[in-house]
Amino acid sequence: MNCVDCADIDPIEDEGELKLRPYSVPLAAAVRNAGYEVFGTSRTCIIPYRSKEDLLDLLGRLEVFEEQQQISLSLCIKGRGARISLERWLTLDQLKVRFSSENLVSIIMSHDFCSHMQPIVNFSEEIIGFELLLRPLPQGNHFQPYELFEIARRTGFHSFLDRAARISAIETSARMLPKGIKRFINFLPSSIYNPKYCLTHTFETIQRLDQNPEDYVFEVVETEKINDMSHLRAIFAEYRQQGMLVALDDVGAGYSTVELMSSLQPDYVKIDRDLISFCDQNKGKQTILRDIISRARDFGAKVLAEGIERREEFLFCRDLGMDLGQGYLFGKPEEKPPAHFGFSA
Repeated sequence: MNCVDCADIDPIEDEGELKLRPYSVPLAAAVRNAGYEVFGTSRTCIIPYRSKEDLLDLLGRLEVFEEQQQISLSLCIKGRGARISLERWLTLDQLKVRFSSENLVSIIMSHDFCSHMQPIVNFSEEIIGFELLLRPLPQGNHFQPYELFEIARRTGFHSFLDRAARISAIETSARMLPKGIKRFINFLPSSIYNPKYCLTHTFETIQRLDQNPEDYVFEVVETEKINDMSHLRAIFAEYRQQGMLVALDDVGAGYSTVELMSSLQPDYVKIDRDLISFCDQNKGKQTILRDIISRARDFGAKVLAEGIERREEFLFCRDLGMDLGQGYLFGKPEEKPPAHFGFSA
């Protein structure tokens, strides 16, 4: 199953046509006055272009037209050799970012990234799972993951990247990890419009690779504000219906509040690293941590401390009654599991 938001992205070719909506007589006149041919229907204005310079010139003129007319246009670029039959309509701002961030957009389009693994341990310091994190290819172009997702959001490609990142994480974990080991994988709620439809490819990949759904934990990305609780609950329900688990990331900071945690009742509660840092020395943090643990116990969630870098933090979190830990004390994100883990591809 595929929709336009998750479909492959065609490159912008040197020749093709620019489609505009909504069609209007002033719009067609403005384009013709600039020296371009215009074809159209009652809804769409079609403008052939013969070079990327033409296209950039058109976008500049359309920006002026939008400002003068106080309207917002939708645009679709179709190259002569376009492979994708689905039309991807973008705003003018989205297209401008696509041109200005061409290198990062190319990484997104070409799936030029991989997944690294960071250990998650219990408080006997045994590895029980890994978080899969998006990283550049070893010989590929460098990028910061947050920067890549920000460009994806600003170009309208965030659903495409989010799904591709999930599939990369599933495939990497299937290749590198034995069954029975948990795999924590991030997802963007805003990229999943219809859980029953948008998550189909994720579930099919797990089935295709003969994976145990119970090994997978899908966690809400901490950078997103949750505006529609019913939508997120529907996503959680779909994951759980397929036998998978769910987690809420960075609880205690930003958008992941304790109240949100209690409302969603995830299977795993991941406590923000800022609360964990030097928690053994900070009474205020200790009060908050005890409250989070107590509330998580009310609905049976496991509590994971993120960002542990000092043994004192590890011991304090253990004594508080947390279940799991993650951080540089146990290992950084790497291409392969640590050698002492005893399994590799």
